[in-house]
Amino acid sequence: MSEEPNLDNTSPTPPPSGLTQSNTVMVIYILYLVGFTAPITAIVGVVFAYMSRDQARDTWMESHYEFQIRTFWMGLGMAIVGGLLAVIGIGVLILIFWFVWAIIRSAKGLMWYSKGEPVPDPMTRLW
Repeated sequence: MSEEPNLDNTSPTPPPSGLTQSNTVMVIYILYLVGFTAPITAIVGVVFAYMSRDQARDTWMESHYEFQIRTFWMGLGMAIVGGLLAVIGIGVLILIFWFVWAIIRSAKGLMWYSKGEPVPDPMTRLW
């Protein structure tokens, strides 16, 4: 016997890539960490975060997307300033801080994700 198609429009359609909303959060954190060796992955990560943010409204994952987007833009700013100031030495310290800051933010984000918790303060500048 053939099954009748589901015509219920209220059921969500899974993402075409096979990634669930929850997996996307984890993938973005990993892309950010890989971004130190292959910078394009961080750009892919922030694009995923922007594309997924609206689908996560009013869920615990929304705070993760906000945190990830903020991490990218603040990190990019620090990397640019550090790179420009590296000529006079202070930039090296800024780049070291950026490296440690980004790893800590990504690791803490992964920790909260693994516990199924929202980011306590996604607008924080530190971690």
